[in-house]
Amino acid sequence: MQNAFSCLFFIQISGKIQKSLSKNKDLNANQWQFTLVSRKSNKNRNACETKMEAAVEIELKYTIPDKNTAEIIWKDLDLLKMEETDSRESLTFKAAYFDTSDKMLSQNDIAFRVRIEGSRAIASLKWNGKTDGALHTREEINVPIDGEACLMNPNVTLFKESDIGIKLIELVGDKPLVNVMESGFLRRRLRVDTENSIIEVSIDVGEITTDSGSVPICELELELFSGNQEDLLKLGNKLAERYSLVPEVRSKYARGLMLSE
Repeated sequence: MQNAFSCLFFIQISGKIQKSLSKNKDLNANQWQFTLVSRKSNKNRNACETKMEAAVEIELKYTIPDKNTAEIIWKDLDLLKMEETDSRESLTFKAAYFDTSDKMLSQNDIAFRVRIEGSRAIASLKWNGKTDGALHTREEINVPIDGEACLMNPNVTLFKESDIGIKLIELVGDKPLVNVMESGFLRRRLRVDTENSIIEVSIDVGEITTDSGSVPICELELELFSGNQEDLLKLGNKLAERYSLVPEVRSKYARGLMLSE
């Protein structure tokens, strides 16, 4: 066995600000970037280093009036004309959001989510969220995990190789994490190419649930994978006007928190 070895760490990324993804149709936000760092080891030194890099998520959110309108949007002819081949799919999503009992994470504008996306399980940290009408931006790190066990018992050390992960560990300390809300929905999505930008179009229909009750989900999300924000806004404005969509200024997490208060 060699004295030098390598260590792989998997990080899910959002492609919109990653310059290397620009116009690369073979990559999307559900594929993994493999970060590889190696060096020679010695007796007192770990041979592997891993580093998590955050991405900035840029997306538009709109409330869809009803499920019938959602069906019509799914068949929109303009979207069909721009649709990338084989990008259309439907997945069942189930998510749980966690915080301490004294809401230490939400007080620091941090959302800790574990979500099952079809056959994948992904843990996410989101922070520094900003909203301007339908436009939402925030920093995020996404890490693939094993199975649904983390929906019941999430591990705060998942993100320890990042600055925000270290902050998460410090904020939580020895306090137990509690499930503050859940969401379950069917996501239908496709990817469109405007010639200058790649945008994922998602229609979510389902429910947000807390101990205080539940609220329905029926919304359209447009996420910028690569390209420019102007294309995202142009497409969002066109669909919003055509289908009488209302800008959604709150994330699913924010709506769940409001419901639980």
